[in-house]
Amino acid sequence: YSFTPDSRNIIISYGGKIWRVAVDGSEPLNIPFSADVNLALGPEVRFDYKIDDEPQFIARQIREAVPSPDGKKIAFTALDKLWVMSLNGSPKRLTKSNVGEHYPVWSPDGKWIAYVTWSDEVGGHINKVRSNGGNPVQLTNMAAVYRQLAWSPDGRRIVAIRASARDLQESIAFFLGGLAEQFIYVPSQGGSVTVIAPTEGRRAPHFTQDANRIYAYSSSDGLISMRWDGTDIKKHVKVTGEKIPGSTDPISASLILKAPTGDQALAQVDNHLYAVTVPYVGGDTPAISVSNPEKSAFPVRKLTEIGGQFPAWSATAKKIHWSMGNAFVTYDLEQAQAFDDSLEAAAKADTTSEEEEEEEKQKDKKDKPKYKPDEQRIKIMATRDIPRGNLVLRGARVITMKNHEIIEDADILIKNHRIEAVGERGEVEMPEGAKIIEVSGKTIIPGFVDTHAHMRPSRNVHNTQVWTYLANLAYGVTTTRDPQTGTTDVLSYADLVETGDMIGPRIYSTGPGVFWREPIKDLDHARNVLRRYSDYYDTKTFKMYMSGNRQQRQWLIMAAKELELMPTTEGGLDFKLNLTHAIDGYSGLEHALPITPIYSDIVKLFVKYGITYSRTLLVSYVGPFAENYYYATENVFGDAKLRHFTPHTELASKSLRRGSRPGSAGWFHRNEHVFDKHAKFVADLIAAGGRAGVGAHGQLQGLGYHWELWSIQSGGLSEHDALRVATIYGAEAIGFGNDLGSIEPGKLADLIVLNQNPLENIRNTNSVKYVMKNGRLYNGDTLDEIWPRQQALPKPYWQDRAPNTKAGIK
Repeated sequence: YSFTPDSRNIIISYGGKIWRVAVDGSEPLNIPFSADVNLALGPEVRFDYKIDDEPQFIARQIREAVPSPDGKKIAFTALDKLWVMSLNGSPKRLTKSNVGEHYPVWSPDGKWIAYVTWSDEVGGHINKVRSNGGNPVQLTNMAAVYRQLAWSPDGRRIVAIRASARDLQESIAFFLGGLAEQFIYVPSQGGSVTVIAPTEGRRAPHFTQDANRIYAYSSSDGLISMRWDGTDIKKHVKVTGEKIPGSTDPISASLILKAPTGDQALAQVDNHLYAVTVPYVGGDTPAISVSNPEKSAFPVRKLTEIGGQFPAWSATAKKIHWSMGNAFVTYDLEQAQAFDDSLEAAAKADTTSEEEEEEEKQKDKKDKPKYKPDEQRIKIMATRDIPRGNLVLRGARVITMKNHEIIEDADILIKNHRIEAVGERGEVEMPEGAKIIEVSGKTIIPGFVDTHAHMRPSRNVHNTQVWTYLANLAYGVTTTRDPQTGTTDVLSYADLVETGDMIGPRIYSTGPGVFWREPIKDLDHARNVLRRYSDYYDTKTFKMYMSGNRQQRQWLIMAAKELELMPTTEGGLDFKLNLTHAIDGYSGLEHALPITPIYSDIVKLFVKYGITYSRTLLVSYVGPFAENYYYATENVFGDAKLRHFTPHTELASKSLRRGSRPGSAGWFHRNEHVFDKHAKFVADLIAAGGRAGVGAHGQLQGLGYHWELWSIQSGGLSEHDALRVATIYGAEAIGFGNDLGSIEPGKLADLIVLNQNPLENIRNTNSVKYVMKNGRLYNGDTLDEIWPRQQALPKPYWQDRAPNTKAGIK
């Protein structure tokens, strides 16, 4: 397809004919279409959300929930702490420990719960505690990263996966497993650890009722088992799903768990769970496809409609449990079979004619009754970190972002965590006893919003404090939105920031993306997929990540509108695809359009449909990444603030060792860079009334945000408009413009005090004196809290770990 010269129509080839379609929808479409599918669904799907002020909130995620042997209780982690509760009862913390607690597992007699601990400073151990609470007992005598526990059926030993503590402590991004992981076991009474075998990519150790063999999952071999010394490896079953679009290979299961009775297995394929019968055959490892359960060679039951995480068998193998968000689900296999049997009996008793029966078969399958598992919401009440007190910032120039308003010599009154009043000095009525901090000569702007922030904390076993959160906050980034986190760990991290147990910017995300691996079959399917985000993860948004053809993408946008989700997209180096994202109503586009220059027709199109463009110029297209320019021209490794907030390994790898010449990928001549040409489109877009955001893509945490902002401004955008893109436009882009992005009464107290005026030079954004996030004021160089508490930032464990050897001959 292509645009007409006036940009008002699109000429397309459809159904073997040529059609003209009006961009604005003012002319009728000249092709047949259903209520579900349209060629242009715009304008954008957009919502305005309210940030909750209630002192308490319900934790959004429970993890690793496992049933007790008698099926009456569950143990799980939430807010990185260990909990237990009777089904339909109230949750109770089992310890008073301040370290992270993960991977609970019950003893066979139900009297104990074992779990792993983690502290960034000292590492982790395997502990156990009475299932009714008490003092923990440490079972291991060497700190390490322990995970994925399994208690042997005879009660004598606990199996785990172990890696060096340094592997996680020195990890600067996702921790996906140690360099030399091993299966180990420790006596259930504690003692020396015994190595079973290297994991070699295998994971999820578990047992049937037989204590002589350890089962595990291998992505290459499927479900396997071994003896306690790692020998006599047997391969039991492989499970696959549908074929990946564009590939001849089906999706492999990401997990297979043998049932305690040994005759079934639980398989996770992408986001869904299945119960399969394990065949006993000789020769090659049997393979089961769950792509069409009704036609599978072996009995297969699909358990989930929306999806599920952290699956577990009951001790009797009659039930399967999983969780999603803070929901705990119980699927009773016997009840499900009885439900199916009743439907089959009713069908046999039906006297409907063959013609009528065939007509019924053609009806939408969604009308067919289905067994529904029991779902229970686990309510862990957490307390928000809301400071108390009245603070006045006096004498600074305030760039409010309320249109282009600037107040010279202003007073800002902050009450608790919101802005109470803003005005010229002396105009704001001061409450008695308010603390006044003089900031004359400074410039105050709203906190920065990073609309494309990849901060990549550790998965599964969580960091005590995420270094990337500190780095971003220190540089003035008070709100982040990560578009595509890969896992749901971010939900727990966001809750910990909300409670104040972890220091960092506001953590928003899309959660895991909606990928092409899960092809959308119809509008109902799209609704089910997106309910993960609206009903369970509460992300307010999701990322459509190259999810099939245009019809499938339109089903997703329609479902998003119904469920009040703001969707963003992956640009994917496909210019025409990007245009359909805008036309169909997607509210965000991530990454640069893959061509330059961009002319007025596309500017008008983006303005008309309201899409917010997060350009990510640090990893731009068509030329060298903009980050290479800054690495080559800035003293990155010698930056004292960066060295304070960035682990040595991270800073050295990015600023010293990534190319044979300076820069992350080598040196480029200035004329080879094109980020200013990409930025020209942003300037044109803003001038025409369009929207853009600043997305640093996690290329260099903290300072990288300023690089991205400076790159965007290089295309001709005024300094004031560049700051608006970094603040109010970014807040609106993620749905929180009512509470964030400007300095106005009623908004949350997120702001930056700068030593120098960014309206004179955009690079003055990197002159941070103070950062305020949610009413707490921090020193920009150290993140020591200044108000309302006066306390130093606890020293991060990774500081002062740079090499300190003095090589040479005296």
